[in-house]
Amino acid sequence: MNFRKGYLAFAALLISQFSFSQEGIAVYSDYLSDNYYLIHPSMAGAANCAKVRLTARQQWFDQDEAPMLQTLSFNGAVGERSGMGVIAFNDRNGYHSQTGAKLTYAHHLRFSRSDYDLNQLSFGISAGIIQSRLDESSFLDSWPDPNDPIIHGGVEQKYSYFNVDIGASYHYLDFYAHFTVKNAIESERKIYTDYEPDNLRKYLLSAGYVFGDSDRIQWEPSVLFQFTEETEEKAIDANIKLYKDLDFGKLWGGLSYRRSFDGAQYWTGSEIKEQNLQYITPFIGLNYNNFMFGYTYSHVLGDAQFATGGFHQITIGFNLFCGKERWDCNCPAVN
Repeated sequence: MNFRKGYLAFAALLISQFSFSQEGIAVYSDYLSDNYYLIHPSMAGAANCAKVRLTARQQWFDQDEAPMLQTLSFNGAVGERSGMGVIAFNDRNGYHSQTGAKLTYAHHLRFSRSDYDLNQLSFGISAGIIQSRLDESSFLDSWPDPNDPIIHGGVEQKYSYFNVDIGASYHYLDFYAHFTVKNAIESERKIYTDYEPDNLRKYLLSAGYVFGDSDRIQWEPSVLFQFTEETEEKAIDANIKLYKDLDFGKLWGGLSYRRSFDGAQYWTGSEIKEQNLQYITPFIGLNYNNFMFGYTYSHVLGDAQFATGGFHQITIGFNLFCGKERWDCNCPAVN
């Protein structure tokens, strides 16, 4: 294996851990753009507004058939103690693509002594259907073995499966924590071969605290830990987010750093090196009255990279049916 092949093979393997996840919506950094519901079903209807969020993510503008993802979500309160939500998404990576939709129900238990003292435990469940597709129409032109039984040639293979996400959230004054199990049930898939793992389960644990004064600047450190059960892959996000109240809304931004605990080896031409997936994501956004706009840019760190370009994502949204701010706390996710 020459240097270039080894370099690109490593980079493709390393980045694919998080750039495309054939298990529904991959966990990127878009949850920091006022979009926790996208990864935690227990956040449906937790805020004092119903939220519409549209995201578009594009990776590696300098590469053909680069990964891209679009999501559309809506969630809001139903009565005093419940919330509902829906998510639709389209994910494409070269010859592979997937589309799906999820429907969410959440219930919120309040232990507050008054309407201003936030102390809330929430539970949520999302049920969804996902269709994966593999377009092999051009495979036979370049495949080394035209008799390979796995390759069907001009057939676009499709496979649909059902799964659920379950989770819980806890908010106490300026502190919050979330725990979610994605793809909680085993799902049979046979889009590539008859021997694909049924276990797509992933565990997410996140927590944070909001410091500061709303009249000046608020700052919010947080962490997100991910664990994939089948492969035992682990990764952690360390985030810092700042808020500044304005006359017409709120300006916010921050920085996120993700590091995988699992590395991969690659050959440089003279020696074997090892590198863990890690990338840094600056993000910025603005809430203008009931309109929201956010932008994130993720850049992979390390010597081995598939392309020089990073990952761009834009989020736009609207807040609907807003009530008064219920809680006397620094808690932007629910107030």
